[in-house]
Amino acid sequence: MKQFLTILFVCGAAFAQTKSTTAAKKSPAPTRNLLDPSTLKAIAPATFKARFTTTQGDVVVEVTRAWAPLGADRFYNLVRGGFFTGAPFFRVIAGFMAQFGVSPDPKITAAWNSQVLKDDPVKQSNKRGFITFATAGPNTRTTQLFINYGDNSRLDSQGFAPFGEVIEGMDVVDKFYSGYGEVDSGSVQSLGKAYVDKSLPKLDSIKSAVIVPMPRPVPAATKSTTTKSTKQ
Repeated sequence: MKQFLTILFVCGAAFAQTKSTTAAKKSPAPTRNLLDPSTLKAIAPATFKARFTTTQGDVVVEVTRAWAPLGADRFYNLVRGGFFTGAPFFRVIAGFMAQFGVSPDPKITAAWNSQVLKDDPVKQSNKRGFITFATAGPNTRTTQLFINYGDNSRLDSQGFAPFGEVIEGMDVVDKFYSGYGEVDSGSVQSLGKAYVDKSLPKLDSIKSAVIVPMPRPVPAATKSTTTKSTKQ
């Protein structure tokens, strides 16, 4: 009887250990929460694409992380977290750029305003279609970005580091409403959608933004398949 009880105890201990190990392996990743920027810290792939569905049509941006790694990572996480949904293109200057990256929810904007990034070295030029983070001086990037309408290479020496470029839909970007010119960006940030809807109703905005799934690689033909094919 004593031996039987010992066996039961050992088996029970082994089961308990297996269960706890399994639970440890299955611990879920932190839920992405726009009000908690610490949950959006993933490293971006070496290259990836993001599709913006806007009020004028679709725009696809291709990002190369090596161009500006910190900027690429921040953009990747903002897209994955849904930050850009409903965000307006609030500063559109014809011939210069289209700026966006303020959440329609002032609480989310406030949560990210303190999440400043160190500057990336400038490796690409601010040419037409290239996308870059806006700054308020050295090491102040947060969530605001702009798409260059023309050759703005003069910005390169000021530390504006492009991290990607529009590869589809630049004609869509050209259609964004620019009639307001310079706007009260402080009110856009502090009051959000309520201010935009009331004071800047013609602004274009982002309906959704998603990371475009990468195509799966086509498997190489096996040796036997190749041999058969040759014999035929």
